[in-house]
Amino acid sequence: MKNIFVGNLNFGATEGAVQSLFEAYGTVERVNLVTDRDSGQARGFGFVEMSVNADADRAIAELNGREVDGRTLNVNEARPKTERSSGGGGRQRNNRW
Repeated sequence: MKNIFVGNLNFGATEGAVQSLFEAYGTVERVNLVTDRDSGQARGFGFVEMSVNADADRAIAELNGREVDGRTLNVNEARPKTERSSGGGGRQRNNRW
C-alpha cells in the first residue's frame, strides 16, 4: 500500500475525478481531498492510497507535472505525518514564571 500526495489540484476537483485519474494506473483504495476545517473549502491538495506499489510508482511518474484543469499537478509519495508539539501557549508545567 502506498500513500501518494497530490498537490496543486484545481479547487473544484472532486474525489471521484481524482480517483478516475489514478485508476488508469491501478486499484485505488482511497482518495482524501483536504478541506479547510473552518470554511469547508478545498485546499488544493489531497492523498491517494493505491494497493500495489508498482502501480503507485507508475502513477507518480506519469502524473507528476501533468496539467489537469489548467493546473500542473505535483504528485509524489507522501511523507509520513510528523508529530506536532501541542504548543497551545499559556503556562508550561514545571516552569515558574
